[in-house]
Amino acid sequence: MAGTSGTAIRSVVALIVSVAVDISLFYASGCFVSLGAFGRLACVWLFAALRCLAPCVVTRLCLGRLKPNLIRFTVTHGLLPAVFESGSRALHHQETQCALAADARCWLMCAGASLAAALFWEITIPDKDGEAADKDTRQRSRELFVRVLLLYKPHYHLLLGGLLFLSLAVIFDTFIPFYTGKIIDILGQHYQATEFLSAVLFMAMYSIGSSVSAGCRGGFLLCAISAFTCRIKVKVFGALTKQEIAFFEKVKTGEITSRLSKDTDLMAKTVCLNVNVMLRTLIKTLGVIYFMLNLSWKLTFLVLMEVPITGLIQNIYNTHYQRLTLAIQDTMALASDAVNEAVSGIRVVRSFNAEKHEARRYDDRLMDIIALKSSRDTVRTIYLLIYRLTGLSMQVLMLYYGRLFIQNGQMTTGNLVSFILYQSELGYCIRGLVANFGNMMNSVGAAGKVFEFLDREPLITTAGKLRPDQLRGHVSFQRLNFAYPSCPNKTVLQDFSLELRPGQMTALVGPSGEGKTTCVSLLERLYEPQEGEILLDNEPLKSYDHRFLHQKIALVNQDPVLFSGSIRDNIAYGLSHCSMDEIQEAARKANAHDFILKLKEGYNTELGEGDGLLSKSERQRIAIARALVRQPQVLILDEITSCLDAESEHKVQQSLANSPNQTLLVIAHRLKTIERADQIVVVMEGRVQEQGTHQELMDRKGSYYKLKEEIFSKEDASEAN
Repeated sequence: MAGTSGTAIRSVVALIVSVAVDISLFYASGCFVSLGAFGRLACVWLFAALRCLAPCVVTRLCLGRLKPNLIRFTVTHGLLPAVFESGSRALHHQETQCALAADARCWLMCAGASLAAALFWEITIPDKDGEAADKDTRQRSRELFVRVLLLYKPHYHLLLGGLLFLSLAVIFDTFIPFYTGKIIDILGQHYQATEFLSAVLFMAMYSIGSSVSAGCRGGFLLCAISAFTCRIKVKVFGALTKQEIAFFEKVKTGEITSRLSKDTDLMAKTVCLNVNVMLRTLIKTLGVIYFMLNLSWKLTFLVLMEVPITGLIQNIYNTHYQRLTLAIQDTMALASDAVNEAVSGIRVVRSFNAEKHEARRYDDRLMDIIALKSSRDTVRTIYLLIYRLTGLSMQVLMLYYGRLFIQNGQMTTGNLVSFILYQSELGYCIRGLVANFGNMMNSVGAAGKVFEFLDREPLITTAGKLRPDQLRGHVSFQRLNFAYPSCPNKTVLQDFSLELRPGQMTALVGPSGEGKTTCVSLLERLYEPQEGEILLDNEPLKSYDHRFLHQKIALVNQDPVLFSGSIRDNIAYGLSHCSMDEIQEAARKANAHDFILKLKEGYNTELGEGDGLLSKSERQRIAIARALVRQPQVLILDEITSCLDAESEHKVQQSLANSPNQTLLVIAHRLKTIERADQIVVVMEGRVQEQGTHQELMDRKGSYYKLKEEIFSKEDASEAN
């Protein structure tokens, strides 16, 4: 505590002494200039150098060190009067009052301008060690912006057209205040009809040109946004569909849909809207400053003192606003996820009487969004209040000095009106530049989330190229060890080995949760085992072409998913060339052809979300047809017979019997289905517990025998009832 107090006292002493020394040198420079000693300009620069050096020496003696921001402030504060005096003499051959007779107003004006510049520098270009993360964030934002710009390459012709008309609109718009002031001067002095009509004509031409160019600019850029948004959404969706199943287990549906819909829209606006506004504002700012300098360079320098203050306020506002905006985006994604979960599981919600619970959960998400939006709006309210007070104060000062210049004959009334209009435009432009930079950072933040999906490499590669002309369908599981990525500490398969031979039916049996469905998922390459590998005809699965592999290995789940579209589209799902004869033949094998023809539209019957039009058995048969139309070499049936009636099951089995070289893997709980298997594999605790035919396993009276007594007998008894 004592050390901290001592440092604070030394800092206060250093400040007081530095201010006293600086004021003394400032007044001394005024006296020397008045006396004409050493030449006025040389004297001004000599004392400027002393004013830069003296505070630094005092600070070093009192505190023992100098900070970079203090050095910048001191140099700016000391050199500002000399720079102002030199510029005034070089451009206008006049001497400023600060050089001729230094007073407190000049010192305060220079100190205020220097302090504002120092604060603006500190906020925008910090040099603290603790700001390294912010610098990395800015660098990351710049990189993301360049990536978005490169993605716009197919639409550069639209962007260039928009840029051309943007420039024309700004140039035309900048001339309007100038002719407004000119018209006022013509009306207020000796009225001449020719000059008046000429000024009105030029003003009308510039107004029309500005309006037409602005409309064309908007048309070009909106077309670019629409085309880019469509293209980037397709790219993101394509990248998502290539991800492994574990990705969708970790990332919730609400977040995915939010990134795909909202963030891609924000990303599209990064270049077109934000850069459009930024370029327009920048060009207009330069034009406005040019006209202001022509009207009154003194008032222009006065107005430009507002720039660092406005920039500082805007930068602080952007930091808080961007943080809250990103938090709102994340919370909205959580709210969307809550809705998706409730809607997709509405039957479970209704069954457990959880409607109020889901409503409260959604309400909590909305309350979080409201709280964040309230904070964001509060920040915006405070910002608007401060920036309007700043602008109002500057306008008061400008009007005060403008009146003095008119009285001295340095300006006309029309020039002052034009200058006021330009000053209003300048304030708007400067605030717009900084605000648009913040908006761009927000949209770039959204682009970063989109690029996370685009850049993510799936953990399961699909780079295989093997497409053999003949495939026997011999499958070999070799010493697999596997745990799901969501539960890496829970091993599901341990040292699992198994062979599936062509022309044979292999049945996996065992209690639920012991690894049967996991074997199917690994054979489908939905996951990769941590150890071991699966061979197909003595080649690893990853060596095969992705499309070829999933055409030769087909799966039918116990809860099949049908997509919106016709029944025909669902059967031919994923096949680019599939004739109607092939679709009908597959439907006959699955015993689905007859009930499909009874539907009003037949194979063209549209299925909606959830396909409530069909019974579970009918959906199951369409799913079987979808697998059979591919003529797979390896067919996997996961608990499908539980949904089929006896006739359908018999016809499906007959169809499978007609494919003697096909490898068939079945997971079933019906004893009569399992009894016909060439090989029965009992899977327990992630291992192959027993293996053999039905009779061989019954004779052993081991695990399979117990399962038959405990599980299969109950299943058959329930069916009989």
